[in-house]
Amino acid sequence: MSQNVHFIGIAGIGMSATALLMRQQGWNVTGSDEGFYPPASVLLPKAGIVVRTPHDAGNIPANADLIVIGKHAKLTMENAEVAAAFASGKPITSYPDVLAGIARARRSLVVVGSYGKSTSASLLAWALNVAGRDPGYFVGAVPKNLGQNSSLGSAAEFVIEGDEYPSSNTDPRAKFLHYDARTVLMTAAVHDHVNIFPTQADYEKPFAELVSRIPADGLLVSCRDEPHAMKISAAASCKVATYALSDASADYHLDDIVYGEVSRFTLVARGRRHAGFETTLLGAHNLQNMAGAAAMLLELELVSVDDLRKAFASFLGVVRRMDKLTERSSIPVYEGFGSSRDKARAAIDAIALHFPGRRLQIVFEPHTFSWRNRSTIHWYDDVFKGADRIFISAPPDHGAGTHEQVSYDEIAERVAATGCEVLRLSHDRDVNVKTIVSQLHPGDVVLVLTSGDLGGLIVELVADMERRFV
Repeated sequence: MSQNVHFIGIAGIGMSATALLMRQQGWNVTGSDEGFYPPASVLLPKAGIVVRTPHDAGNIPANADLIVIGKHAKLTMENAEVAAAFASGKPITSYPDVLAGIARARRSLVVVGSYGKSTSASLLAWALNVAGRDPGYFVGAVPKNLGQNSSLGSAAEFVIEGDEYPSSNTDPRAKFLHYDARTVLMTAAVHDHVNIFPTQADYEKPFAELVSRIPADGLLVSCRDEPHAMKISAAASCKVATYALSDASADYHLDDIVYGEVSRFTLVARGRRHAGFETTLLGAHNLQNMAGAAAMLLELELVSVDDLRKAFASFLGVVRRMDKLTERSSIPVYEGFGSSRDKARAAIDAIALHFPGRRLQIVFEPHTFSWRNRSTIHWYDDVFKGADRIFISAPPDHGAGTHEQVSYDEIAERVAATGCEVLRLSHDRDVNVKTIVSQLHPGDVVLVLTSGDLGGLIVELVADMERRFV
């Protein structure tokens, strides 16, 4: 007899991925959220999962055997559905606990870090597929080759994108500490989520705890290019393999890199040179991610070098990570996932690398807590270096009362002080589209940086540009 599970906050990327896994296990899954938006609004209905909005105590099925509550579903005094869940006496858990149970009998490959996690985890899963395996996977984004953000798979391997964010409103532990990781890929440990981790030292603590838990016969793959990751890795009691973009002192690095529409490179794996690699992904950061994925898979002897060549050449990337949004427009528009300074900087560097000499116009939304926090206002002093003009939208106000938020004026003035032209966007989407398009000229390239949706601006902007710039 099937069991029934209800997700409160199901539209979150991790919650929706876990819901899909439980549906594949045979559970009857229902869920609720304040809003229903992509990718959950696309993926969950395909799996036959019913989602109700907004939150309401009546959303919880009477026959629910288990309730999963997301971190962003808020506390009982703010959410009547959460209050009803706790009053029901039914078992309550978090998605990291559910995911830990699913992966416990598998060989988990856990990817952690302040950036590069989604792409690296997707690369691992795709390469294993190309090698003829059928891994399980859980990714905090949608890998284009795989079509959804999670799958049970049938092979022993289970790839997990591990998040350092707290597990739930009743469990402050980092999510990745639930997974009993024996094999970890650490991309970086650069300060992020300042509303949770006020300092760099605070941010490093869960990573250090994760590394201390890897058993002696486990494996840690760490990025030699990132000092914080290397400092944390030095305390590991397990085997450590290092990777880098081009640092020859790393165990795995790339050489003979030629950037272009198709970038080509040689993989150097513990001194052995393997030529003939290529990728259509933009940016040095994506090649660095490939070096990390290669290091983990080859150290574990899960794939061959030929499998890696095929996988990297055919890998299409991850939705919202350097997506080209235009098809016909002579002025290309790319979208980067601008949730932090380092992610934004990697996207800007990628555009400069592949479009040298072209004017870069950035449409930016300071969406995350970190972009809006006074302690990180210094990010704006250099993050947009190389851009010609920045269109800045007003920062959203969700969670404003939980941290010291900087104002729209302060953000705009800080960016303008760097010498970059700043144009402020209004709350009128149509006006904003006209404002942006009026400033564009042949030879420009546009980069959209946000972890939100700019109030629907992105879709309308691309549609207008496809009509005007042919």
